[in-house]
Amino acid sequence: MSIPIKHNVEIGKANKKKYMLEKVSARVFLICALLSVITLLLIIGFVFYKGSHPFVAGSYSFMDFILGTDWVPSEDKFGIFPMIVASIFATIGALIIGVPIGLFTAIFLAEIASKEVAKIISPAIQLLAGIPSVLYGVFGLAIIVPFLQNTFGLVKGQSLLAVILVLAIMMLPTIVTVAETAIRAVPNTYREGSLALGVSQIGTIFKVVVPAAKSGIMTAIVLGLGRAIGETMAVILVAGNSLIVPTSLADSVRPLTTNIALEMGYAAGTHQEMLFATGIILFSFILILNFVLSKISAKGGN
Repeated sequence: MSIPIKHNVEIGKANKKKYMLEKVSARVFLICALLSVITLLLIIGFVFYKGSHPFVAGSYSFMDFILGTDWVPSEDKFGIFPMIVASIFATIGALIIGVPIGLFTAIFLAEIASKEVAKIISPAIQLLAGIPSVLYGVFGLAIIVPFLQNTFGLVKGQSLLAVILVLAIMMLPTIVTVAETAIRAVPNTYREGSLALGVSQIGTIFKVVVPAAKSGIMTAIVLGLGRAIGETMAVILVAGNSLIVPTSLADSVRPLTTNIALEMGYAAGTHQEMLFATGIILFSFILILNFVLSKISAKGGN
């Protein structure tokens, strides 16, 4: 009788040890998750606290800040309307160019290209994501800017069009990689069923596979959008940094991120707080675009 009892006690101890280990692991995972959320909340809280101070405790008008066209810190003029317009135009332009190219590339790699070709192109595209953003800016300054200047006869090649092209190139690795993964995740039964009904390969891709991978494709677009909106160093080199409301693709611009990066190093007092306020507008801009894209995705699924 002693042997079974001892055996049961050992099993009970082992189960208890296993239970405690799982409980500790769950707590560790919970702490890690909470740290991520807390860090995000601290960053948002700090930015909103610093950025809202001039409007809450100060006398500066928020509407003058949003709609103003003059940014002269030495004269207490802080208008970011030209920067908002430049950021919107640059982002939309980059999406118009980058999303179709990235999506078609992902479709080609996942559905059409042979394994040998995909093994060469896919790693090359993934390596693009690891290139520092400043090198994209140098490439844009050395190649894209002179090309635009010579081709279109521009006085200055650093322009909104140059920003759009550089951002579109920077979006491609993210969009292609995530969209390709989403398309490959579609079950083969979808393709086989469509082909069995007589639908062509291209028709199957665009009528069956792509709609089935819609969620992953929208995620790719959102991630690429975040890369475009938040980019700074590359944009500084090709934007021209002119504080005017752009009326054409040839105009030099200063997006919101560029404004923060250029002046935060020496800003102080109200000037610094206004740069934090610019960050609030940028953050709100990202939230709105993500919300719009999510609504478009949800509407497409109905």
